[in-house]
Amino acid sequence: MSLEGLSAFRSLEELILDNNQLGDDLVLPGLPRLHTLTLNKNRITDLEYLLDHLAEVTPALEYLSLLGNVACPNELVSLEKDEEDYKRYRCFVLYKLPNLKFLDAQKVTRQEREEALVRGAYMKVVKPKQFPGAAGRRKPLSPAKIKSARPTHC
Repeated sequence: MSLEGLSAFRSLEELILDNNQLGDDLVLPGLPRLHTLTLNKNRITDLEYLLDHLAEVTPALEYLSLLGNVACPNELVSLEKDEEDYKRYRCFVLYKLPNLKFLDAQKVTRQEREEALVRGAYMKVVKPKQFPGAAGRRKPLSPAKIKSARPTHC
C-alpha cells in the first residue's frame, strides 16, 4: 500500500498507522523529520524489507513500534515464539536502525545497542522458501536446524 500522499507533509514528526491492515507492500514517502512511527497490529511479515525501507525514508526515526505484526515475535500471541525470539528481533531491528531510542514502547539500552553492533547482522529472521507442490504453504525448518543456526544472545 502506498502512502505517497504523505509526501506533502515533509515536516511530519509523528505517524500512527495502527490497525490499518498494512502489509509488506507498504511504501512511505521520504519523511525527513519523522521521529515516531507506530505500525502496531497490521499485517507486516517481512521485517528486513520494512527496516531497509524505513532506514531510507525516515532518517530521524527514534521511536518505532511493530507490536501485533507477524514480523514482531511475541510469546503472548504465538506459542511458537519465546522471549529469545523477541530479543533476537530487537537486536536485528537495532542493527538496521541504530538511531532508535525506543522499540515497541521499551527504551533501547546501551547493552542492546552494543550487542546489535556485534551480532545484529546474524539475527536476521529468514523466511522459509516455498517448495514445489505446496500451493502457498511454506516448508518449516526442522527445530534442530533452527536452534543450531541462531545465536542465543543479543
